[in-house]
Amino acid sequence: MKKLLYIDSCIRGELSRTRRIATPIIEKLSERYEVETIVINDLDLVPVQIEENRRRANGIVSDEALCWANKIKNADRIVIAAPFWDMSIPAALKTFFELCSLFGVTFDSDDKTCFGLCKAENLLFITTRGMAIKTGDPLEQATPYIKALSWLWGIKGFEVVARDNFDYIPAEEIEKQIESAINEGIEIAEKF
Repeated sequence: MKKLLYIDSCIRGELSRTRRIATPIIEKLSERYEVETIVINDLDLVPVQIEENRRRANGIVSDEALCWANKIKNADRIVIAAPFWDMSIPAALKTFFELCSLFGVTFDSDDKTCFGLCKAENLLFITTRGMAIKTGDPLEQATPYIKALSWLWGIKGFEVVARDNFDYIPAEEIEKQIESAINEGIEIAEKF
């Protein structure tokens, strides 16, 4: 069975609207993939700072970061669930990505450019936004960042399931939007 890596960065845990959308999509994908989940809230992440940067420059990487990077490298598919957070993604998720973007593991380079080493053919990004900011709006920086990271890792297929304005619409409309997003995600899952 092929492997799917699910990266859950839903900061609000069980209260997360993003997770409410992601859970049934992951359940659908689990019919075809062996799913491994990394919950960002469960990790004790420290941002890459000067000492970590020096170690990495000398080829010294923590066993934990190397393990995560190899999970990303070896997954057949990747799903990321994260809310829109300060116009992008949660800082802990960004830290996780920085720790996992390892030269010689998730990407490499020749004398002209970088290229990805990851096995995954597709990445699905699931997100909700409190404000009325659509995917593709210049104010929305999460999707472009994750798409660029996918490119760096060599992942060609990129899909997004997003809903917005959740902080300003009635509860019944939120429920309709969540159901619509789940249906969209399940449709993507059929071909993912």
